[in-house]
Amino acid sequence: MPLHSGRPYELGIVCCEYHQPAFKWESPMSEAIAEVKRLGVLGGGTMGSGIAQTALLAGAEVSLIDVDSGQLERARGVVENGVNRLVSRDRISEEQGQSALAALTTTTDMEALVSAQGVIEAVSENVTLKQGIFERLEELCADAAFLASNTSSLSIQEIAQRMSDPSRVVGLHYFNPAQVLPLVEVVVPLTASEEAVQAAWAFVESTGKTPVRVKDTPAFIVNRLLVPFCLSALRLWESGVAAAEDIDQACQLGLGHSMGPLATADLVGLDVLLDVAESMQREIGDPTLAPPTILRRLVSAGRLGRKTGRGIYEHGD
Repeated sequence: MPLHSGRPYELGIVCCEYHQPAFKWESPMSEAIAEVKRLGVLGGGTMGSGIAQTALLAGAEVSLIDVDSGQLERARGVVENGVNRLVSRDRISEEQGQSALAALTTTTDMEALVSAQGVIEAVSENVTLKQGIFERLEELCADAAFLASNTSSLSIQEIAQRMSDPSRVVGLHYFNPAQVLPLVEVVVPLTASEEAVQAAWAFVESTGKTPVRVKDTPAFIVNRLLVPFCLSALRLWESGVAAAEDIDQACQLGLGHSMGPLATADLVGLDVLLDVAESMQREIGDPTLAPPTILRRLVSAGRLGRKTGRGIYEHGD
């Protein structure tokens, strides 16, 4: 199984609209927490490259790992384009851009993570694959303050269950595009030490993101709310209650969302929505989470949304 996500929107369903919370959990940070300046990222897909770019621009050195050298080349290109775009828009200086890109290392060798102070895994949503990776990380990364998964739906506890000491394992669920959206869900399984949680929280804040703390429950916070919403919209469309455009416009104008649920589903990737819905249904057992037939048909037809040019909507270049 590849370490990279072959699906551009594999690991991180985007929220329809971001609102600054009225309150948030404050981590009681210890002064003993070391700053993470050497980060390992596993998986060169969209989420992995976005997380890497975020860390690079915050001043960290990043080792980006993938078993596919071609995917690593594409990931480097994505990061370079993203950084250069910020330079061209005067968001950062040319010197800052060059410094960030110089701090990126790409390799197929996991041994490069030996000196990592923190690691974020962003590979395909396959629990067996992730379990094997975290077993290996436990052996390699003795000095890492936290070992995090970017999963959007799998149990962190289950991912870490083959490790002899899972206390450093947490979830850091970024949202797509990771280099843009400010939210990161810090997922805390029962086996995580508070030191690892604090270290991960501090790292997220050091990159300019806003962390929220959530228990290791199916789909965490955002996807637990968003996935049923998207499935309900699909059922309305499937049953002919209204056209896709009208459903989305109603949600935008009536609910104040910046993007309707069907457009969001196309952005995320219909295959990803299907995977997450099935995972949630297995965990929760709620029949309302059963994916509608139209979602399965679109996925089997290869109409996955924006990334394939066609999904619920037709998407131009």
